[in-house]
Amino acid sequence: EVQLQASGGGLVQIGGSLRLSCAVSGFDFDDLAIGWFRQAPGEGREGVSCFTTKDNPYYDDSVKGRFTIKYDNEKKTAYLQMNNLTPEDTAVYYCGAKAVIIRASAFCRSYYVPYWGKGTQVTVSS
Repeated sequence: EVQLQASGGGLVQIGGSLRLSCAVSGFDFDDLAIGWFRQAPGEGREGVSCFTTKDNPYYDDSVKGRFTIKYDNEKKTAYLQMNNLTPEDTAVYYCGAKAVIIRASAFCRSYYVPYWGKGTQVTVSS
């Protein structure tokens, strides 16, 4: 059974930093697409940053230059380092994964993501 365990959210002031982690277990496929998605109150889900084994990482324009995604294959864990946070980054963040060969940008725009971790709240206060 594939499980994603997300952690690392919290409350931070404008300009602060947080690192989200997503530990993957039970994933026995060679091709991994994994990413971070977020949903703010009253808004739809958006792909923030995604990583796939066959492509360079993808970042939404709103986070380029501030967020960095990495996947540690030894630890089977994805990380999202978030710097220079703004109130617009406030949302529940979810990590999602799929066994697929796909462009990272396409995965971040995917409608169907079969595996999800529990959301972690990120709140940026002014």
